[in-house]
Amino acid sequence: MNSKKLKILLSLFTLNSLSLYLYFSSHPDHHHSSPSKRSSLSEYSPPHHPLSVKPWPILPSYLPWSHNSETPFRSCEAYFGNGFTRRVDPLKPIAESRRSAGGGGWFRCFYSETLRSSICEGGRIRMVPERIAMSRGGEKLESVIGRGEDEELPNFNDGAFEIEVGGNRSRVGEKLVDEEFLDKYLEDGNIDRHTMRGLIGSIRTVDASEFVCSEWIEEPTLLVTRFEYANVFHTFTDWYSTYVASRVTGLPNRPHVVFVDGHCQKWIEVRAVRDLMGLSESIDCDGASAQELWQKPDTKKTARLSEFGEMIRAAFGFPVDRHHIPKPTSGHNILFVRREDYLAHPRHGGRVQTRLINEQEVFNSIKSWASNHTDCKLNVVNGLFAHMPMKEQVRAIQDAAVIIGAHGAGLTHIVSATPKTVILEIVSSEYRRPHFELIARWKGLEYHAIYLGGSYANPSVVINKLSAILRNLGC
Repeated sequence: MNSKKLKILLSLFTLNSLSLYLYFSSHPDHHHSSPSKRSSLSEYSPPHHPLSVKPWPILPSYLPWSHNSETPFRSCEAYFGNGFTRRVDPLKPIAESRRSAGGGGWFRCFYSETLRSSICEGGRIRMVPERIAMSRGGEKLESVIGRGEDEELPNFNDGAFEIEVGGNRSRVGEKLVDEEFLDKYLEDGNIDRHTMRGLIGSIRTVDASEFVCSEWIEEPTLLVTRFEYANVFHTFTDWYSTYVASRVTGLPNRPHVVFVDGHCQKWIEVRAVRDLMGLSESIDCDGASAQELWQKPDTKKTARLSEFGEMIRAAFGFPVDRHHIPKPTSGHNILFVRREDYLAHPRHGGRVQTRLINEQEVFNSIKSWASNHTDCKLNVVNGLFAHMPMKEQVRAIQDAAVIIGAHGAGLTHIVSATPKTVILEIVSSEYRRPHFELIARWKGLEYHAIYLGGSYANPSVVINKLSAILRNLGC
């Protein structure tokens, strides 16, 4: 069970993400190099894009992200991303006094002893797309049924990325890092295909005269390779990885994203990258408010998931101040998260795996019971997320007093739930996995489960459990 919890955490909020930031600047403090230096690289001056990144919102659950080496090993802070405390510099920036007209690149990584992985960033880096092999991507899923995942993941050939060497010309033509560096800071673990390791292992150093780009990107940009990208559960793991990487590297604004994979189209819009790590220890963490942790730090508690959930709500324009979050004035919302069968990816065998065979019956029974409830007004919301824009999905989560549903990816939305929301999960015998119980715990949410003998739920049992929850809410 401990191993399973670790794998769930790491498949939820994996921090071994491909978080290589390409600043294309001449120094590592996130400033921009001057136009004169850029144009000196070649006779052709490539186009530059105006600033278009968005600032970070103010989040009530935000706590500082630091490189403080005193972050306890295997503490909740370290597990949830605030433990990348060991800095290594494969290529240090050139001092201003020694900088040539062409500038010079830089590259550094932050390593987490707890997660045994790194988040890396660099400047004046060039991508060479023709040296990256993968399927074209973006096709209709039905047209690529049977295609293997290896075809969709990038294979970085030698020199797929190049970094400009300024002062130390003796390094020109070398690999940026050797195998010893990769084994130490980007270990394979149990990962079958470690794309971040492959990317960084492909980086070659070049002289300023060879460093010519057809297009410059001045702003922080995150390179993305998606694994298990097919539903909102995996999308949220990607979002969390991106958020952590952005915070660890201290980005002043939200980054741009470049997808580096050959996956086909999916219905959901994805914004990040993830790999799996092979850890085995248990993670014993509970959710707490940032205010509580600020006043009394506790290595067994975390507010990082609440911070992340607020980031999601803020990104869609919803208020995040817990004292000013509007709740429905006409009673309690009971959100029933519905699940639909779908083709997840080209490797999908086509077998329908039903989590709740009488979902419609359960929903209808709850709706009928709620309409006759006299103690208070209950609004049963039909959470057909597959047919709702993402913003409306987040709105439904934010407005809910109780969230109920069968085990399925849609319940991942509870990361955006407000502090007093109650979760009721219906768990079939075939899918007894603690994913959402753990998310609720790490968020500090009240959680209940109904365990089924198969995949049929007795509506009366569900209603009785729901009624008990509402009584505790004063209804």
